[in-house]
Amino acid sequence: MRKNKGVRIFIARYQGHKQMKNTGNIVVLGGGESGTGAAVLAKKKGYEVFVSDAGKITEKYKNVLSNYCINWEESKHSRNIVLAADEIIKSPGIPENVEIIKSAKKKNIPVISEIEFAGRFTSAKKVCITGSNGKTTTAKMIFHVLKKAGLDVCIAGNVGESFAWKLAERDYEYFVLEIRSFQLDNMYKFKAEVAVLLNITPDHLDRYNNDFEKYCNSKFKIIQNQKAIDYFIYNADDPVITERLKKIKTNSLCLPFSQKILLDKGASVVNKNKIRFKTNIEEFHMNLADLSLKGRHNTYNSMASGITARLFDIRKVIIKESLSNFQNVEHRLESIGVVRGIEFFNDSKATNVNSTWFALESMTKPVIWIVGGMDKGNDYSELQELVKQKVKAIICLGKDNRQIIKAFKEEVSSIVETYNAGDAVYSAYHFGAPGDVVLLSPACASFDLFENYEDRGNQFKQAVYDL
Repeated sequence: MRKNKGVRIFIARYQGHKQMKNTGNIVVLGGGESGTGAAVLAKKKGYEVFVSDAGKITEKYKNVLSNYCINWEESKHSRNIVLAADEIIKSPGIPENVEIIKSAKKKNIPVISEIEFAGRFTSAKKVCITGSNGKTTTAKMIFHVLKKAGLDVCIAGNVGESFAWKLAERDYEYFVLEIRSFQLDNMYKFKAEVAVLLNITPDHLDRYNNDFEKYCNSKFKIIQNQKAIDYFIYNADDPVITERLKKIKTNSLCLPFSQKILLDKGASVVNKNKIRFKTNIEEFHMNLADLSLKGRHNTYNSMASGITARLFDIRKVIIKESLSNFQNVEHRLESIGVVRGIEFFNDSKATNVNSTWFALESMTKPVIWIVGGMDKGNDYSELQELVKQKVKAIICLGKDNRQIIKAFKEEVSSIVETYNAGDAVYSAYHFGAPGDVVLLSPACASFDLFENYEDRGNQFKQAVYDL
């Protein structure tokens, strides 16, 4: 028997398929992490499953599908098979307007997300986090607190392994799920017992016909189906969220957080130096200086995490300890090191303007800014004042840098173009002096020059190590 490195496959071989047989023919579109996870769960639940990917499926996922005896195809969608499905599970990377999806909808075949499908098979309490920025950090922070408190908890979704795949291994009492808008789009009956909405700023508008309203609608699906016993944790300083809440009815218990106003419940910054958490009669305070992650955006993330933890009656001391020793996620304002007095930060996960705004805002030293990539219809105007105040040189890293140059040529006199991470780092180092920082915070997607933001961040880090 061919060996496979995946522990998940080992579990599958020795547990078998003991669940009751489900009737139905499921086609999974997309053979990556989400699609393969959905296929594995569907197979273990007794469905007939077929995986179809218009691109190539990696060897890792081919091996998994083969070990579960799941049929698959790549580089095409066989219409006769796909359109014979009783239900289609669509991976989040596939747009709604591709031909096979439009054909399926014409035939009234339900098209759902992997999250929607997996939610049918668990009675766990689900903490679901969405927002334009900070999702991964907040999801990992909440998981860190719950795990430290000894809860039977798993983290999944848009961070790490897929929800369906983790559930196929075993059920948990709690799931912490990072959910992006593309996953929310195909969720209908799924319910989050705790929904966290961090912020809404323009992002991925190319997937929403450049209609910000459609993108907002997608984000607010995080609270669909919630009842009066469920919780909605949201950023009361975000104008898009607060305006939307004036127009809609929410069934859930609302717990806002704010750094600008003192709230009756939720989390607030008081005296500019501490957070007050109050979810019921009791309250407790935590000094801002004790938070492990600095910067205004990370204060918001910590507020959301602390509120969530209190909902599960986690002791205050554990919450404080967890928020003070949490380690930041890779590629999010990650300090790489200091070379001849110049500090390098990897913020490759900043794929939109708002995320980069927070990164620049947190810098206290002169910045050589590495920016660029695949522009998603960015409006750079909100960065101009920060750039004027803090940035001494701009290093463009992308195939097409015209919009960046046009936006900042009046604020920064030194702008150069590069087309790989090595040249970007070398150029930034050339402009730097002791006491400066080099900040990779692209404000753009990575797919023009890199496989993904992780690849971009890893190449940046290697280039720094090579200096």
